[in-house]
Amino acid sequence: MLINIAIVGASGYTGLELIKILLNHPEFSIKGLFGSSGGERIEEIYPALKGAFEAEIEKLDIEKLKSFDLVFLAVPHKTAMSIVKEIYGHTKIVDFSADYRLNQKNYENFYCSHIDPVNLENSAYGLPEIFREFIKNKTLIANPGCYPTATILALYPFLDYIEDGVFIDAKSGVSGAGKKLSETTHFVKDNENFFAYNPIKHRHSIEISEKTGLNVTFVPQLLPITRGMQISIYAKLKCDIDPLEVLNDTYKNEKFIRICNKPVEIKQVIGTHYCDIFAMKNGNMLFINSVIDNLLRGASSQAVANANLICGLDESLGLPKIAYIP
Repeated sequence: MLINIAIVGASGYTGLELIKILLNHPEFSIKGLFGSSGGERIEEIYPALKGAFEAEIEKLDIEKLKSFDLVFLAVPHKTAMSIVKEIYGHTKIVDFSADYRLNQKNYENFYCSHIDPVNLENSAYGLPEIFREFIKNKTLIANPGCYPTATILALYPFLDYIEDGVFIDAKSGVSGAGKKLSETTHFVKDNENFFAYNPIKHRHSIEISEKTGLNVTFVPQLLPITRGMQISIYAKLKCDIDPLEVLNDTYKNEKFIRICNKPVEIKQVIGTHYCDIFAMKNGNMLFINSVIDNLLRGASSQAVANANLICGLDESLGLPKIAYIP
């Protein structure tokens, strides 16, 4: 029997990517699309879906959400916890927002007051390579942010070997900002341009610090491309290691992490669930380089991986593996 799925926030980029993945998933069936107002049709918002998947986006209905086997929440922070508070215990939930990623103190310092601290304690941070066994036993998963995903996966193998205080140079395509228009995402601003935004104080810095235990200097920058993300990390080693050997030993059993013997490129992962990582050292200085598709591994495909785990399925079911080349 197929597992019935609802998507709240289906009209956004991550909602679209979810639909594309789930249409090819052997065990999940999309039975409901929801939005704040409703009334629109998904194939009118995204004409590329016409003939492949056509459905009306319904106005959010909490009682109806409780009837689904699993709900994806592709909505902003604060909105997500107001929904989770009502449906937790009735259905499995994968939340794309920041509402359940951090401890309460860190969340309230960087976002807003948390109205659901009880379920904050009941959630799991959805980075499978590190928290897989914990995820399997939960029904509420906090899907990590795109920057933290690419950064934490790159840093994790080296946590015992590097000194505290690392510098993270993070570059993302414009789709990471979502569909909402702003000066930062205006074509005239972004085209043939490249700039840092909210350096050091960006909200994702605390997510990276909390999950790694490191003090970090995090500088996000916007590339004039649609999708993709590259992370460059600079750290000081406490002892002599072979960086590629450390990476290979850590991730030797992971299907969706590829260790590369040269610096990684965004195009090699676009359209896939892969995270590709490279590392090298010069004396006691370590350079780590990772790439992901920000809309997939940084959002929607990772959400599906988490959904697979909490539904007792093979984690890799339905996850995209072939990059958009050329």
